[in-house]
Amino acid sequence: MAKAMKKATPRKTTVKKSAKPRKSSAKSFTAKSAIEITASFTDTMGLTAKVAAAVAAANVNILAATGTSASSLRRNATFTLIVDDFTKAERALEKIGAEDIHESSIIMVETPNKVGALEKIARLIADAGINIYYFYATTSSGKTATSVIKTAADKKAIAVLRAA
Repeated sequence: MAKAMKKATPRKTTVKKSAKPRKSSAKSFTAKSAIEITASFTDTMGLTAKVAAAVAAANVNILAATGTSASSLRRNATFTLIVDDFTKAERALEKIGAEDIHESSIIMVETPNKVGALEKIARLIADAGINIYYFYATTSSGKTATSVIKTAADKKAIAVLRAA
């Protein structure tokens, strides 16, 4: 007698859903140290143009800058510049009458120009127990933003940001 052949029943195949795509581990920002030059002047009409002209005449590029004036109170103005040649900028500012010039280390962080980018950087620094004294930021091309940050421990903050 012939053996009855057992009809193979098709196996159900289960398709495993793939895991959610991982976020790229590539850093979304860069952090580096830089030097900031701060100069004080007696405030006068046209002082910003005078400072910009002196720095340009010295063939120095301004990478970031702020300027404040308290003319109605103290008649002083303060300019803070990050430049590509500190020594030449310092000489140029001295030539036009800067009353006080000093330098300070800062951190420059470049991020995508996206909502929450500054919060991410500030949170990393705060979670490391480092106080931020001040910052200023701007977009540079529409696609990226540059933040200038002064902390209580710039070298440690850079290490924290680079390790993130």
